[in-house]
Amino acid sequence: MGRQFEFRRAERISGIALSEIVQISEKARQLRSDGRDIISLSTGEPDFPTPRHVIEAAHKAALEGQTKYPPTAGTAALRDAIAADAGGERENVIVSTGAKQVLANAMLATLNAGDEVVIPAPFWTSYSDIVGMAGGVPVTVSCPMSDGFKLTPAKLEAAITPKTRWVMLNSPSNPSGAIYTAEEIEALANVLVRHPDVWVLSDEIYEHLSFEEFTSFVDAAPALRQRTLIVNGVSKAWAMTGWRLGWGIGPADLVRAMTAVQGQVTSGACAISQAAALAALNGCQDLLAERRQNFHERRDFVVACLNTMPGVNCPVPDGAFYVFPDIAELIEAGRFANDAAVCDWLLTEAQVAMVPGRAFGLSGHARISFAYARADLERGMDRMAAAIGRLKS
Repeated sequence: MGRQFEFRRAERISGIALSEIVQISEKARQLRSDGRDIISLSTGEPDFPTPRHVIEAAHKAALEGQTKYPPTAGTAALRDAIAADAGGERENVIVSTGAKQVLANAMLATLNAGDEVVIPAPFWTSYSDIVGMAGGVPVTVSCPMSDGFKLTPAKLEAAITPKTRWVMLNSPSNPSGAIYTAEEIEALANVLVRHPDVWVLSDEIYEHLSFEEFTSFVDAAPALRQRTLIVNGVSKAWAMTGWRLGWGIGPADLVRAMTAVQGQVTSGACAISQAAALAALNGCQDLLAERRQNFHERRDFVVACLNTMPGVNCPVPDGAFYVFPDIAELIEAGRFANDAAVCDWLLTEAQVAMVPGRAFGLSGHARISFAYARADLERGMDRMAAAIGRLKS
């Protein structure tokens, strides 16, 4: 017999698998294909269509021949539009294949083995994995509901060490919907002023889905602009998740380093998607307010429903399209092992899919997306209430 060869996984991804969000979505899809009437409230994808004028701009760009390799950092027109909106220059902007690639570019361009990144929990599931893939060490800081799911200055100070390279913030937050006020940003900035080697990555992808006042990190902390990277894109507000288009705004030296990384990975974001994003930014913005109001109404409906369910305590999120209720009492009442067991039980018992808080670094919660049609939300809430009622009785 010949030699038996065995696949060897790289150590840098030894602890990385498909995110729990994706795993739950795929399980829900499989159950649906098996004939089960599953209501999935697990993914963060708006149910609205991409605006028609955006699609038309993409079509026009394709017909005009914008189908060749794009500039690695993005087209001049789109970078200029992004820079103008942010009060910067073209050299401060990199356009990538989704906001996730911006995050990966930044970590790969700046982290050496053992460098630390402070990540407040709850956090979007990819943050810690991206840091780990780049050779860094994620330092998660628990930010419970009693703190509004937000990092406090005292906790930030305690988390910083000589190895700290970045602190990651997400406002509005996925999964909690929390928004940092200008005063809260200033308080965090006062800590960071004392640590000049620590940079800030502020993920503001849900900026246009804010139900309370939104303040960008650099607007509240201009003194830190030269060590701040703002991450944003068109996926959420313009319902363009599949177009894979995001951007970073930061110091020119950082952008050049990130562009060098991107040049070896994707060579640049899709030219047609860039034309579409340019149309989104330059077109009429009235649609954003209309959709935000729709999400606001869905939020209020879901929060009200959840807070009538025994064992569920749901705070009102300030932005994004998620709720992150505390289900600790429900775990105890049903003698479940953890929040993941509750979510699995609800998928089986109520045929409603959601994501356990442990996937976001804060157990005892569940993330429910309200980026779905009102009819689906109503059916999902009814099913959950009925299942929890049976459990409590």
